[in-house]
Amino acid sequence: MQCNRRTFVTGSAAVAAGLAVARPTRAADLPAPAGKAVLKLASQVGVVPGDSLDEKLAKLQEWGCDGVELPGDIVGNEKKYQDALAKTDLKVSAICWGSLGGALVSADAQRRKEGVETLKRVLAAAGELQSTGVIFVPAFIPETDRTNQEIRQLLVDTFPEIGEYAVSVRSRVLFEPLNRSEAFFLRQLADAASICRDINSPGVQMMGDFYHMYIEETSDLGAFISAGSYLHHVHLASRARNLPGQDERSFVDGFRGLKFIGYQDYCSFECGCLPNLDRNVEIPKSLKFLRDQWAQA
Repeated sequence: MQCNRRTFVTGSAAVAAGLAVARPTRAADLPAPAGKAVLKLASQVGVVPGDSLDEKLAKLQEWGCDGVELPGDIVGNEKKYQDALAKTDLKVSAICWGSLGGALVSADAQRRKEGVETLKRVLAAAGELQSTGVIFVPAFIPETDRTNQEIRQLLVDTFPEIGEYAVSVRSRVLFEPLNRSEAFFLRQLADAASICRDINSPGVQMMGDFYHMYIEETSDLGAFISAGSYLHHVHLASRARNLPGQDERSFVDGFRGLKFIGYQDYCSFECGCLPNLDRNVEIPKSLKFLRDQWAQA
């Protein structure tokens, strides 16, 4: 087929007109969320000042938090945490676990098998604590020399069975995208969502972290919309990984995204605090800041 300048211009105009009709240009053109989003604030235990678990949980309740994010030592310590939580109205948001040194994406089949069994034990404990799920990072730098494609295929092949087990113990895996200085694989929420889609299990979902998102995403709102219904946990931190409100990092755009998808789970502190400041003062200030940002979203 021959193409002269006139037919090229005419054809290009037709394509452009078709794209203008087919592609929405405003968020208002997109479907409404399935339900009204809620802001449920929580914190990792280590962020909260105090000499005991009971003291830390009591402070979170006094400050109006809804939940607490527990560390990865829950296997064998379920009763300790249950007894402490029974003294409050707090729920367990998520379990901050890790990657087992990249074991689940290792080239060694025996190491992968042992990693799966370890993860299952953590999932069972998380289910007993009625947690949102277990945070899982496939591999930090430099825990594996496998390629992105190899890691992705391993996850898609391995995690349907893990997801089935997670559902059986009333829990779920939560993939966490990181930033490029911590992981070369899985850095954007859309990538995590696509892996969850391919695994296709309610026991394998994902989370987002405002600190990593500041580095890797072009839009907090867009990132959360891309995660959609797969999103079941959010980490809160400023751009310098301190308490929200301690620098110019805004959370309004991200909160708009959470409202858009009708987010129902927890937003939890995973951060530090500016030096020489009292966390007993700064954490309540940050909680107020976040509630104000949510009201603006």
